[in-house]
Amino acid sequence: MTLNRIYLDNNATTRVFPEVAERLRVCNESAFANPGSQHSFGRDARRILEDSREQIASMLGADASEVVFTASGTESINTAIYGFTAGRTGMIALTAGEHPATVQACERARQSGFSLINLDVDSNGCLLQDQLTELPWEQLKLVCVILAHNETGVIQEIGPLAERCRQNRIPLLLDAVQAVGKIPVHFHSLGASALAFGSHKFHGPRGVGGLLLRRGVHIPPFLEGGHQESGRRAGTEAVPLIAAMTTALQLWYQDHADRHTQIQRMRDRLQERIMQKCGPCIVHGVGANRLPNTLSIAFPGIPGEALLVNLHLQEVACSLGSTCASGSAEPAPALLAMGLPPEVCTSSVRFTVSIQNTMSEIEEAAERISAVVRRLRG
Repeated sequence: MTLNRIYLDNNATTRVFPEVAERLRVCNESAFANPGSQHSFGRDARRILEDSREQIASMLGADASEVVFTASGTESINTAIYGFTAGRTGMIALTAGEHPATVQACERARQSGFSLINLDVDSNGCLLQDQLTELPWEQLKLVCVILAHNETGVIQEIGPLAERCRQNRIPLLLDAVQAVGKIPVHFHSLGASALAFGSHKFHGPRGVGGLLLRRGVHIPPFLEGGHQESGRRAGTEAVPLIAAMTTALQLWYQDHADRHTQIQRMRDRLQERIMQKCGPCIVHGVGANRLPNTLSIAFPGIPGEALLVNLHLQEVACSLGSTCASGSAEPAPALLAMGLPPEVCTSSVRFTVSIQNTMSEIEEAAERISAVVRRLRG
């Protein structure tokens, strides 16, 4: 009997909506030209590019002049960290368990003379606010925070930190790659200097993303070679991809309240059924505000690699709550930062749903997951 495949790895990437694919197809025909060209074909492409910029700015609580289009969330993060640190020295503060794009970009800055300090989190993965008074603000040149965690789904309350950064004139970079298109994000209200997002996390195409840079913030470009994006990012803009990304965000924006409710209902049902059928389990970040779609859960006593292989054999697509290094699973830094024992971290799996899942899929997935866990526990 062939099992129907169930996709529960939507924090890794999402399936493009049909309307988005159609927008991409149409724009590949109508907006193929270089938007920097002065002829009518170029002007057509420029019109779509700037309309997309205005629409994305409106949905994300920014000004159109603050939107810089990039090729990915990763590029956006690297652009911001490079821009805020190039030619300078000092300290960078970042939350423990940041995404590798942030960690490795900060490590490059460290090799150029910066020092790095970690912002501690509690057992739910939330920033410990008391530490803000103890930070060496006079030495800080940049603060980096992941707004919604890709592993646990935990959403940070960054208001107090943003206010401290404002008072001390320290740039604040928010990695909102998992947040945009899943929860409301208002750039000006957040008080950040920069915010990164990526299209393929909210049913848009891969190969396109964006960076919001607060008006008045000027950083050197990460990519050289042209005057595109007001001199902030060289390279001919991928207008069809940008237009398709805009459509994907519009689809979310139009029904985000209903979508949030449906997705969270599926996530909560999956969590409930798994815990009923194959405890003991540990849900990470359960006491915090989480993305509606994310369930990071440990099955103590079962190696994560064995879980992952068996779940994939049962056609349940998910991801491991650890990273692979030299052929062995290493505990995920985000989970270690929450004070979890390494053996719990390496028995963790992440399930992430989307609006394209159905409740019947969730029920079936819970049955398959529970059967695998019971069998591995013997």
